[in-house]
Amino acid sequence: MYSKFRRLALACLVLTLGPVAQAQSGELSAGQLAALKLKLSRIAELPAVESARTTPIPGIIELKVGNQVVYTDANGDYLIEGQMVEVKSQRNLTEERLDEINKVDFASLPFKDAIVWKNGTGKRRLVVFADPNCGYCKHLEKELQQIKDVTVYTFMIPILGEDSKVKVDNIWCVKDRTQAWRDWMLAGTLPAKSFGMCASPAQRNYALSQKLRVQGTPAMFFEDGSKLASAAPAATIEQRLNRASAKIGG
Repeated sequence: MYSKFRRLALACLVLTLGPVAQAQSGELSAGQLAALKLKLSRIAELPAVESARTTPIPGIIELKVGNQVVYTDANGDYLIEGQMVEVKSQRNLTEERLDEINKVDFASLPFKDAIVWKNGTGKRRLVVFADPNCGYCKHLEKELQQIKDVTVYTFMIPILGEDSKVKVDNIWCVKDRTQAWRDWMLAGTLPAKSFGMCASPAQRNYALSQKLRVQGTPAMFFEDGSKLASAAPAATIEQRLNRASAKIGG
């Protein structure tokens, strides 16, 4: 995205402060937004700017362009692409904002294309994108076994080569795909060959993962639409499940 701007380092820029720099964090006024749009329209490859707001860095403005964010100075003289990280907390503010912008409509996900299993009541729900040859995914699967009262929907995506696709197809097409998945991920027992007797959702799942900005496996989505793009210990997953349940009133 906007490769000519990749070399600009957000953390190292010192910009001339415009009138917006002293404003409280929040959306820019319609007049300020219009002025930035006009100036930035000179960059033909930049998608339309949908909204703009101040950031914790004085003089740096966040721009929402499609499902992405970039940054500019208060006058619109510079365009910056990169990650904004708060040093003290090590929070990636850019990723947090992207997760907010691209919050998933959990209920609309195509669960028919997922492998499903549950512990206890299954009242809390979690989506996982995983590749059968992903070591971190196998570690996550073991952590998930410790979570009570959860239903897990696993969308298999073969992103680690042809062998991953073979395993996805075989796991999906055996009689008990849930058991085949768990046997492989937890015990290393290979699934029986299905000889292509059914159509797996591998391509649909991959397309869905791209739409949801899944850039690697594992990636988890919770019922409140939030994402955790990494493996995590059971305690962290439990916290996120509880937070999601509280947000949706579960």
